[in-house]
Amino acid sequence: MVLKAVLFDFNGVIIKDEAIHRELIDELLLAENLPPQGKEFWQVSVGRSDRACIKELLKLRGRFVTDEYLDKLIAKKAIAYQQRMSQVATLPIYTEVVQFIQTMYDRGYKLAVVTGAIRSEVELVLKQCEIARYFETIVSGDEIEQSKPAPEGYLLAVQRLNKLDPKLNLLPSECLAIEDTFVGLEAVKAAGIQAVAIAHTYPFHMLQRRANWTIDRFADLELDRVTQFFESRK
Repeated sequence: MVLKAVLFDFNGVIIKDEAIHRELIDELLLAENLPPQGKEFWQVSVGRSDRACIKELLKLRGRFVTDEYLDKLIAKKAIAYQQRMSQVATLPIYTEVVQFIQTMYDRGYKLAVVTGAIRSEVELVLKQCEIARYFETIVSGDEIEQSKPAPEGYLLAVQRLNKLDPKLNLLPSECLAIEDTFVGLEAVKAAGIQAVAIAHTYPFHMLQRRANWTIDRFADLELDRVTQFFESRK
């Protein structure tokens, strides 16, 4: 068995924008005359799609809304995100991520993004950072039914990569996924994919037992050892 594809989470792996999302969600809650997040941010928001996060935060405050109203709130936040990003001089992408993506691409791996973020946000960042061309597909939070920790997004990425290249015959066990959150790592494991945890959001020691490999930064991932691991499996 060989490694064929590398799947990237987005928020907290490619771009350091969790603080921005927290601010925007808090502003959205305040506009609804509801209290902003406290510790709930870590329990409800981190790693999950906007739909799952906002719906749960409203529920915790006794507010139940229709799907149509929820769509409006998500769209409102998306507009605010794009406005916020247009105001920053430099997008807060992580050090080494562009070089790491280029290396994975040059090695011939299929690359995909699997995220709870909505597609417009992902495309905005990937295009501005000039790395969109490296990715075969994007599975975003606005096109899946179940947010992480459900494996739906990762399984859909494998399906799409196979559809794009029918000769690939890609299995989940031939993929490597890079995540920074507990729910993301749960989704990876549930999909039958090997997991790399990068300590961007949680400390190294809190991630270590949840992944096959744990790293502080991209340069720490020993690719030769990873590929040997895949080749040793039957």
